[in-house]
This record gives sequence, C-alpha cells and structure tokens, in this order.
Amino acid sequence: MVFVLWYLQNIIFNIYNKKILNVFPYPWFLATFQLFVGSLWMLFLWSSRLQPYSKPSKDFLLALLGPALFHTVGHISACVSFSKVAVSFTHVIKSSEPAFSVLFSSLLGTDRYPPIVWLSILPIVLGCSLAAVTEVSFDAGGLWGALISNVGFVFRNIYSKKSLQSFKHINGLNLYGWISIVSLAYLLPMAVFVEGAKWMDGYRAAIAAIDWPPRFYVWVVLSGVFYHLYNQTSYQALDRISPLTFSVGNTMKRVVVIVSTVLVFRNPIQPLNALGSAIAIFGTFLYSQASAAGKAKKKDA
Repeated sequence: MVFVLWYLQNIIFNIYNKKILNVFPYPWFLATFQLFVGSLWMLFLWSSRLQPYSKPSKDFLLALLGPALFHTVGHISACVSFSKVAVSFTHVIKSSEPAFSVLFSSLLGTDRYPPIVWLSILPIVLGCSLAAVTEVSFDAGGLWGALISNVGFVFRNIYSKKSLQSFKHINGLNLYGWISIVSLAYLLPMAVFVEGAKWMDGYRAAIAAIDWPPRFYVWVVLSGVFYHLYNQTSYQALDRISPLTFSVGNTMKRVVVIVSTVLVFRNPIQPLNALGSAIAIFGTFLYSQASAAGKAKKKDA
C-alpha cells in the first residue's frame, strides 16, 4: 500500500509541477513555495498534536545543516531541470544517481564497493548517454540541472549517514519536516535574489495564459502539497521496509512516473531514446541487486 501511495503522490506532483513551469518558468519560486507548504504542513501537524513533537536539540539542528543544504541543492536543481526539458528526460538522468553515489562515496572513503557494483553502473551511464543524445527536448541547462540534483542528493545521503547516526530515534516524518524547514531558510533568500524581480511579470503572464485564473493557484498549491507528501511517504517507507526493497521500489517509481508523464504531456520519444531510458533504469535495478549482494557478503564475513 505504501508503494501505491508513494507512486500516486509522485505522479501528481510531477504533472502539476510541469503544468506550472510551462506557464510560469520560474523554478526558484516554485521550489521555495513547495518547501514553504511542507513547512506549514508540519507546523500544523505538530501544533494540532496529530504528529508527536519534541523540541529539537541544538546538536540535532547542527547535524541537520549539512544534509538540509544538499537537499536544497538537489531540489532546486531538479526543479530547474523540469523547467527546461520533458519530465521524462529529467527522471531518466536522475536514474543515474547510483553512479554518483558509488563514485563520491568511494572518493570520500565512506564506502567501498566490490567490482560487481562498479560493473552495474555501466549500463546506467550508457543508457543515460543514449537517452540524452536522442532527446527531442534536449537542453544543456536541463541536463546539468538533473546531474547537479543527483550530486546534491548523493551528498545529502552521505552526510546524513555521517551526521545523523546519533538521532535514529527521530522518525522519518519528523526528520523530513525539519529538513523542509531548514531547506526553506536556505532557499528563500537565494530565490528572491535570483528571480524575485521577475515574479510579478511572470505571474501576470501566467494568469493571462490560463482560461480560468484560479486554476493556476490550484496547480501551485497541489504541487506544494504533493511534493511534501511524496517525500514524507518515502521517509516513512524507509522506516518500514528494507533498503533493498526501497531501492527496487524507487527504480519502479521512475518507470511509472516516466510513462505517466509521457502519456499526459504527449512528449515525442524516439526509439533510441526509449531504449536508452530502459537500459538506464535496468542498470539502476542491477545496481540495487549488486549493492544488496555486496552488503550481504560483508555481514557474512
């Protein structure tokens, strides 16, 4: 059931996120608003006591600064990518995240991987490269946004392991709530600096482009709500299922999102592009299997 909810929330987020960016191409504003909605939602849950709340310690907040910073980088970079290319293309490139994880974890010495794991990332790189060179909507900014997003989320995961190990008693929902709040504090001033002067003109153009103006507000709110919900569900899922099951589920989530958004937005896809996407996603699945096998060997040893 958790996977169905996670996938559905992710699909809805991606659809409304792209609908907004098609008429209001200001990803810094949208990314900031999405974090704002998530922060408000968590404050409501805590104040209404629907979610248990305990005052965060100074040590916890300090430990959160690094992971939240990289979460911010990952989120805004992905949103920039979504604003420039098809949703499906961004997700294909983001499926290469395991390759970045293996590379940076090895360089930083936080993990050592057996040869089978290194071999499993080859189809990911091959598939993403093939998908990129055959992408109809290709834009260098969209490609770089997706790649930087991968780097941001990989470093978020690495620094979460290093700095948040002592706070495992904090459940997934509360952890992501605090990440949203700290990330909002990081992103808001940057968003105003980068785009703030253009927001009003962009807003007027977006309203003029939509037949029924309230629809724009509904889209913006839904993008914020479902951005938070799908991330919240993923953090809660991590509390309940094994890392391997989560990795496989995350791989299949990308397939579902890619297919759904292609159908909704009717993005043209060339055969070689589809083949590259399939190879990249299959490579992600192989990586999850190889990584799990490597961890099992370490435990047995």
